[in-house]
Amino acid sequence: MSDCPAPPDLPAIARTIRRDIIELAHRSKSPHVGSALSCVDILIALYFDRLRLDPWPERDIFIMSKAHAAMALYSTLAARGIMSRELLAGYYVDDGTLPAHLERFSAPGIEASTGSLGHGFSMGLGMAYGFKKKAVARQVFTLIGDGESQEGSVWEGALFAPRLGLDNFTAIMDRNDLQGYGRPNEICAFESVREKWQAFG
Repeated sequence: MSDCPAPPDLPAIARTIRRDIIELAHRSKSPHVGSALSCVDILIALYFDRLRLDPWPERDIFIMSKAHAAMALYSTLAARGIMSRELLAGYYVDDGTLPAHLERFSAPGIEASTGSLGHGFSMGLGMAYGFKKKAVARQVFTLIGDGESQEGSVWEGALFAPRLGLDNFTAIMDRNDLQGYGRPNEICAFESVREKWQAFG
């Protein structure tokens, strides 16, 4: 359970975030609107219910591996009060501070530079392994896209995590059934995804 002040109006927050995404995309003429919109509810569940964020130095970690959905994370961080809403004006514009793909330190709450698909998953595993080795009670969550999950590094990580007992790591797949050049099942065989992950443990 998170430490979010209760009870926030989550439907109103979701509407604000979705409106932000549309406005940011329109103003900056940036792509990836669908990918950002499809993960809004996931981000709200994490940031307003699941993630432990206080005290900040001991917070849980969230890594957006599908970094092209950056608009959704920026707006969520603003809605949660982690970053200022004024920073949204600097999204993907000349001399702006918020890039189209996530860069660590570009804004408060961005835990890793991601964008090479599959790498955020592996970074999250590494952080979780480090916390486990040091007996630090921090959870790591990572969000991957269904198209992204075709990357070999994701499957290597899926083999790695259960064998090291990383019960402090949670991977979430945004199954929006879309990727850059078509639907995941048209690009690469994508059947029985749940069963495959369960088989890894």
